[in-house]
Formats: sequence, structure tokens, C-alpha cells
Amino acid sequence: MCGILAIHGLDNPSASDRTRFIALSKKLRHRGPDWSGCFVGQRSILVHERLAIVGIDTGAQPLVSEDGKTILAVNGEIYNHIALRASLGPGVKFKTHSDCEVIIPLYHKYDVDLCNHLDGMFSFVLLDESVTPTRIIAARDPVGITTLYQGWNSKIPGSVYFASELKALVEECDKIISFPPGHVFDSRDNSTKRYYVPTWLDGDQENAPIPTNPANLTILREALEEAVRKRLMSEVPYGVLLSGGLDSSLIAAIAARETDRAAQAQAEKRTKKLQEIVSGSPTPVVNYEVDEAATLTSWPQLHSFSIGLENSPDLLAARKVAHFLGTVHHEYVFTVQEGLDAIPDVIYHLETYDVTTVRASTPMYLLSRKIKAMGVKMVLSGEGSDEIYGGYLYFHAAPDAKSFHQETVRRVKNLHTADCLRANKSTMAWGLEARVPFLDKAFLDVSMSIDPKQKLFSKGSAQEFDQDGRPRMEKYLIRKAFDTASEGGKPYLPNSILWRQKEQFSDGVGYSWIDGMKEQADTAISDETFAKRQERWPIDTPDTKEAYYIREIFDSLFPSKAAAETAVRWIPRGDWGCSSDPSGRSVSIHNAAYSVTDE
Repeated sequence: MCGILAIHGLDNPSASDRTRFIALSKKLRHRGPDWSGCFVGQRSILVHERLAIVGIDTGAQPLVSEDGKTILAVNGEIYNHIALRASLGPGVKFKTHSDCEVIIPLYHKYDVDLCNHLDGMFSFVLLDESVTPTRIIAARDPVGITTLYQGWNSKIPGSVYFASELKALVEECDKIISFPPGHVFDSRDNSTKRYYVPTWLDGDQENAPIPTNPANLTILREALEEAVRKRLMSEVPYGVLLSGGLDSSLIAAIAARETDRAAQAQAEKRTKKLQEIVSGSPTPVVNYEVDEAATLTSWPQLHSFSIGLENSPDLLAARKVAHFLGTVHHEYVFTVQEGLDAIPDVIYHLETYDVTTVRASTPMYLLSRKIKAMGVKMVLSGEGSDEIYGGYLYFHAAPDAKSFHQETVRRVKNLHTADCLRANKSTMAWGLEARVPFLDKAFLDVSMSIDPKQKLFSKGSAQEFDQDGRPRMEKYLIRKAFDTASEGGKPYLPNSILWRQKEQFSDGVGYSWIDGMKEQADTAISDETFAKRQERWPIDTPDTKEAYYIREIFDSLFPSKAAAETAVRWIPRGDWGCSSDPSGRSVSIHNAAYSVTDE
């Protein structure tokens, strides 16, 4: 991924305009430390900070069409770019190996409908200088895995701004929004329209149909495997974030199998090439664009990364998973004080005052720095599963299947305000790209079309078990889909991991982490100050000292009202009897642990 900044609607941009916007774009350079580019058009300026993952030598942006009339700046990855290139036919010429360049001919062929042809995570701004007035379109991927903000400056009527992060806009714009996922903006009529319209998306509306499809575990498993496989598109070393929980462990298990398969394929190609050279009849080099092996890391083994306090639940579980999968494992121990010291930097990069996001992002932020120091640029991560399958422990209180489904839809729709924001900005703070297979479009369609009755779970005396003795716990369908050992196949994971109790990431790194944050806030915020919180923040008033402490830091970094209005708080369902504290330990169900062995 990268960082993009664009403004449209300037009258004859000057050299000083160019200098000013390049300076603003430098605030995004942590997202793209590899190269910078700038294009100045008739009424627009596009600036790009590049993190090179695919097309390393030739993919500098902004990308410009052959005739110089179409200019593109992208943050993201297009996983189906090779198939798209082939579908456009031999008449379309490409200047680079960048996976993003395919967006330009797609625009020429499909106009704004091009977004429905893309399979990937992306935010982009495309400028068309061939029309009068010049036209700009901007779009964000279906779920909002990548970040994008849109702003307006009342002093420049008719202008519109876009940036990967809020910090590049706060000096220029007096109105800023988080650009909605699955939408496309068109300056031709200043419209913002939804292009991503799956059948399940409006499931939180009272009159929307509830899915009735039975779960097909084979299709479910194969969809996730394919989601991981396509995300291994890389020309740089990659790894997996491994907490030892179900989601990251499954992604690691699939990635380990795919990495082994790719390494074997590469070895076979090298052997064949050597034999041809010895025999004196070598075949032509395989074309770059269709050579799958050429797009995979040079590491012969998958590397995994975990973080936690000393002897934390996640470190111990991740160690077990890594040993089982045979990954080259790296674990990092941080202290509560190191985490507390990092909080202002974390909030600066997150650009939110949500307590849950800050709690979970701090260890991820610290881990990302360690990973980048090893020369790794891309990791796979497990975000999305809890929203899709109701994995958060408070879902056990859902009154019925309809309510359960509606809440999963609401959570998926809001992922861009919480887990996607965390995964993107915590890693990109250090120029590390996180890819999230659970949010693959095809996997989403399969998963969100399942009858929610099959996703329901309970615990305690009412707990049910299946015919293999497996508990029908949270995310049962995903667990069962990969429980191949019960079918006599090679297991993906040890049973004690596959059927491990859900931990929130901020709990799993060590319970002292959240306790330490609360103690820090109690020390920093007096009772008298906290009592006046509503006077200071009449809207979105903090309900704990921890929330007050985080909001105060946010305001010191982003003092404008426009900035504060972009933040969204993660709040569990109070009408389901949930605590306002988002920690998993605040849910009573957490205390009744399962006892699953490796047998």
C-alpha cells in the first residue's frame, strides 16, 4: 500500500501550490517510504508516496496513460490484475508491471463501473484531462480495508480533496469525512454512489431478507484458501501476524501450505532449467506476467510474528502454532510502560480516539516496527472473521438469529472505522502492508449468505456439542470447516488452537496491558476533571477516564472540529446486556473456558 493526496478544482495550479501539496504529502511518507511522485494538471494536483510490493522497478506513481491524458494514484493491491490485463486483449499496452496500472484501461472501457471489476483492496484517485472541464473520480474498496478521507475547503469553492490519512488534510480543509467504502465519487456531477451492492449488505434493515442458505463447509474452506492464495502476490519477503487465536492461526496455516507449494514449484522450475542448459536446449524465459512463482517471496519458509507481555496467552499459543506449522517464528515481548509511552504516537497514526482501537493497535504498532526492521514489507492478518461470524463474545446474548445476522452486517459495514483502520494504520505507520483474507469479496459472499441459525452459539450448561464432540462455540462453522483431522485428513491446526476460547487481541497480549492503560488514565485524570467531561465534550462524551485520557491526546494532535467528526467509537450492544468496556473479560461468558485437548 501507499499514501495518496489529491486536490481537484484549483485554477491553474502554481509552482507554490505544487510545493505546498508535496509538503502535505510528506505527512504520509511513512506509508510509502520507497519513492514519491507528483503530477500537476490543468486544475488538479496528485501526489503519491510509494510502498513497492509488485512491479518494484517500474511501478512509480502517479501512473500516466500513453497519451498523457489519464493520471492515476492508487493505494492498494489489485489481486486479479493479470486476469484483467488478459481480458483487455493484446491491443492494450502497459508501461509498467504495476498491478494498479490496469485501472486506467478499465476506466476507458467501463468508466466508473470499473470498480466492480477489481478484486483487491484499494483507494484511488483518477484524473481525466481529456475532457473539459477535467474530471476526477475517487473510489474505495468494498469494505474499506484501505483508508481514504475526503475534504472541502470553503475558501476554494468547488474544490475537493482526497488523502489516505486525515493528517494531510487538516491544514487545508474545514470539512472532512471518512470516504465511504464501496463507493465512487465523480466530479462530473459531484456525486458519491455505491458500486458494491451484495444481497446481504442491507441486512440490518427491518425489511431486508435474512439468508437461508445452509453452510457448505467445503466451499467455505476452499473460499478462504483461495483468498489467502491470491494475497501472496508479492515480489518482496512476506510473513503472517500470529496471535495464536483462531483467525490468525488459520491464515498462517493456509499460508504455510501455499508457501511450501510455491517453494516446491520454484525448485522444480530451477531443476528443469538446469537440465535444459546441460542438454543445450533451454526454453525461453517465462513471461513475467504469467509466472506465478516469480511473484512469490524468495524465502523458502513462512515467517510468523507475534507480540505480547511476558508469558501472555497470545505468545504461548502463537509459539505452539508456529511449532506445529514449521514457520520461522519471531516473538517480541513488550512492557506495559513501553506500550504506554507509545500511545501518543499510536493515536497520531490511528487518527481516532476510540478506546478499543487504541488498546489493540498499540501492540500491533510496536510489532510492525520490529517486522519492518527485518526487511519485511507485507504480512497477512486475520481481521474480519469476528464481524462475519459473530465471534465477539457479546454475540452469545443475541436474542434470535435475525438479530444475530443484523449485527454481523452492521459490524462488517463499520469495519472501516475500527479493525480495518487499526490493521491499516498500525502497520502502515512503519511502511508495512497488511492483507486481510477474511475480507475477500468471494469469501464474504459465501459467509454472509449462510443461514444465521447456523452461526448462533451458546455456552455453559446449555452448550451443545456436535457428533465429533466439538463444542458449538463462537465461529463454530469456520472451526469445523478446517477440522479436517476428524475426516482423516492432515490437520490444519492443533485442536487446542482450532477450538481455543476467543480472546480480544488487547486481552490476549496480556491482561496487564489494559489494566495498565486504566491505571495510567486514573493517575492522569482527576475526579474533578472527569466530572466536567460533558462540558468539554458535549457530543460523544467519554464515559471512562481511559476514554477521556485518549480523547485529550487526540485533541492535542488534531484540534479541529473537522478532525474529531471523523472518529467513530466501537460500542458493543448495550441492549444485549453488554458492558461499555469492550474488553472480552467484561463479558461474563469469558470466564467459562472450554477444555479442548489435542486429542
